[in-house]
Amino acid sequence: MHHFDVETLTPGVWRNGGGATREIASRPMGAEDFGWRASVADIDRDGPFSAFGGVDRTLTLLAGDGVLLTSPGVFERLPARAGEPFAFSGDLALSAEIPSGGCRVLNIMVRRGHWTARVERVAGRVLPPSGHAGVFYVLRGSWQTGEDGHVLASGQGVWWDEDGTAPGEEAGVAPLSPDAVALWADLTPTE
Repeated sequence: MHHFDVETLTPGVWRNGGGATREIASRPMGAEDFGWRASVADIDRDGPFSAFGGVDRTLTLLAGDGVLLTSPGVFERLPARAGEPFAFSGDLALSAEIPSGGCRVLNIMVRRGHWTARVERVAGRVLPPSGHAGVFYVLRGSWQTGEDGHVLASGQGVWWDEDGTAPGEEAGVAPLSPDAVALWADLTPTE
């Protein structure tokens, strides 16, 4: 189990200058042909949205009014509300428009045929299945991890590998406050 705080992750500026990405985790680490990758992106202006062939993506708006992603005649999507995940093919060459100022998104990417991702907005205890990898990101409120009792706040979270230890298979990750809401990306190997 690995803890993270988005504000302490080093941002990498995009080649087109339209934003920055803070990588939470990538497996295998540093590989261009990753199996799965989780990051938080700050999108600052309109421009091309990188295509990732053979990858399925799930974006979730964390802050701001969203980003309109379009591929003429194929795809058009604007996240309606913070915390609502939407999935799409990374094969698409998309353009991004920021209707009213910058935004921040959680980006989960999985290599098609090797991994699947299910991203959910949760308000109750999460018990990660064994043999799955995962990312847990706090949107608001307080949460506590199972075995180590670590308390998480907004913008913080944990991630784990499928062959490692999930956050307390018995205790999982539990809400501590009535306003607690988080995102859980359940990453399942398909091989």
